[in-house]
Amino acid sequence: MRYSEMFIPTLREAPSDAEVISHKLMIRAGYIRKLASGVYMYLPLCLRVLRKIETIVREEMTAAGASELLLPVVMPAELWRETGRWDVYGKELLRFRDRHERDFCIGPTHEEAITDLVRREVRSYRNLPLNLFQIQTKFRDEIRPRFGLMRGREFIMKDSYSFDLDEASSLKTYAAMVDAYKKIFTRCGLTFRAVDALTGAIGGTKSHEFQVLAESGEDEIVACTKCDYAANSEKAVGEKCPRCGGSFERSRGIEVGQVFYLGTKYSAPMKAVYLDESGKEQLMVMGCYGIGIGRTAAAAIEQNHDERGIVWPLPIAPFHVQIIALESAGEPFRVAKELVQKLEAQRIEVLLDDRDERPGVKFADADLVGIPYHLVVGSKGLKEGKIELKERKTGKVQKLAPSEVVDTLTTMVHGRS
Repeated sequence: MRYSEMFIPTLREAPSDAEVISHKLMIRAGYIRKLASGVYMYLPLCLRVLRKIETIVREEMTAAGASELLLPVVMPAELWRETGRWDVYGKELLRFRDRHERDFCIGPTHEEAITDLVRREVRSYRNLPLNLFQIQTKFRDEIRPRFGLMRGREFIMKDSYSFDLDEASSLKTYAAMVDAYKKIFTRCGLTFRAVDALTGAIGGTKSHEFQVLAESGEDEIVACTKCDYAANSEKAVGEKCPRCGGSFERSRGIEVGQVFYLGTKYSAPMKAVYLDESGKEQLMVMGCYGIGIGRTAAAAIEQNHDERGIVWPLPIAPFHVQIIALESAGEPFRVAKELVQKLEAQRIEVLLDDRDERPGVKFADADLVGIPYHLVVGSKGLKEGKIELKERKTGKVQKLAPSEVVDTLTTMVHGRS
């Protein structure tokens, strides 16, 4: 992909309403633009990041036995009235009436809709367990949207819902989802903790949050120094670990995902039942599991940046390599184009900066955008038989012969030559 053909509107200064570093850098680096309060447009670089996170989520959810579907964004009020949430959810639930004066809402979460689907289609114990997920745009009318993609009103979310025969099997599914989430955030290249958490508006009796560790995080996390217990400070009671009596270490975190054991909170009022082996009706036992896709991207920036810009973890970076052609014609540009072809043949994603700009502008934009590896191709270097390879995270620079570039980057990106 050529920089000149891609829409990357970088800025030297962040807008005055951008408060946290991820918001500032996503605006400055041309990843997002605001349309309305808490509502953002995802520009091409941002969309590439989000799609990579979604791919990781899909692969791990599928590996854990979940099936993907897609539910409507709009839901009828009748379903929410069955569970009582129409009256208790509050103003975050965006409600409207259609031309026939029927009440609807824009989905902030989909427990009611998925339970309605399953209760109509599943009748026998032979059809359970069942785990269904979607990746979809949600809307919650936050009273004070802020921090860019960290706390917006419209956002992309992976939400999944499990239906089991009984509590024991449901808790087994819950544990499998915790393991899947650990794999997801590890593959995203993030440092995180799974912590005990409150269930909030979703309900249920058991919950874990997945917190990306960052000094700018809104949440305080306590972690035992002796065992693996960790909790959101709102959940923790006392100054000692409830498991082993050990002392706590405190840190800040950004919640990017949460899992809930729901029990029969939704299946009971909505009469989601199955027939057991003796033909007797039993309530399905449920769990639900969410990941904020955009928030994960923003949290990655909060954890990975420096004074010059974003430093993307390789698995979710918009491109693996940015080639900076110091001249937009002649030998440097010819060599740069050849490198693009050779690298792409090795499944390495390349952004070629072919703009007619000063080198300083190209270097500044490359650091701001945060692609993990930079290749600098210029006349002076080529005369010496060298191309400069810079690692964005460490600043380490190697001078390579043109013939060494492809094998070196293939090893760096894919772990092999």
